Amino acid sequence: MKRALVIGGNGTLGKAVVAKLRDYSVEVITAGRQSGDVQVDMTSTESITTLFETVRNIDYVIVAAGQTHYAKLEELTPENNMISMQGKLLGQVNIVLIGQHYINDKGSFTLVSGIIQDHPIEQGASSAMVNGAIDSFAKAAAFELPRGIRLNSVSPNLFVESAEKYKDFFIGFNPVPVEKVANTFIQSALGIETAQNFKIY
Repeated sequence: MKRALVIGGNGTLGKAVVAKLRDYSVEVITAGRQSGDVQVDMTSTESITTLFETVRNIDYVIVAAGQTHYAKLEELTPENNMISMQGKLLGQVNIVLIGQHYINDKGSFTLVSGIIQDHPIEQGASSAMVNGAIDSFAKAAAFELPRGIRLNSVSPNLFVESAEKYKDFFIGFNPVPVEKVANTFIQSALGIETAQNFKIY
C-alpha cells in the first residue's frame, strides 16, 4: 500500500485531500503544528528533519498548510512579511529540500500556493508574493529532483466552504468546492505529471 504524508491534514483542504487519498486506498499520515498523527513546525528545519526521520516509507508528500500575513501595504513591516516567507514559502521549500532525501523512489511532492498571485486582493501583497514564488520553485526544482521524484504545486481559488467568511476580501470571486481542489491534489500526487502549476480558478 502506498503511503502519503499530508501536512495540514486537519484543515478544510487537508481533510478533503485525506478523504480522497483513502478513496484510492492510500495510507495517510497527517501532520500539523498542534494536531495530526505527528507534529511539525514548518518554520523550523530541525522540526521538518525530525518529521521525515520519524515518518518513513512515504510515497507522497502533500502540503495543505502555510501561514501568511495580511495587512495594508502601508502597515506591512519586514517582520510581518517574514511570517509569510517562513510560514508558507520557506516552509514548503524546506519540506522539498529535506524531504527529497527521505521520500521513496518515484514519489511526489505537492505544494500549495493560491489565486491571489494572479488576482490580487486588498491586504494580500505578502501572501501573493509567496504564492508566486512557490509556483516558480516547484516548476524549476522539479527538473532536478532525483530518483524519478515529481514536484507540482496547486493554486486554488477561494473555497465555497469559506466564501461567506472571506467574501469582503474576495470580492466578486467565483468560489470552488473544496472537493474539486482536493481532486487536483490527487491528480498531482498520484498522477504522472511534474513541474506543473495546477490553477483552479
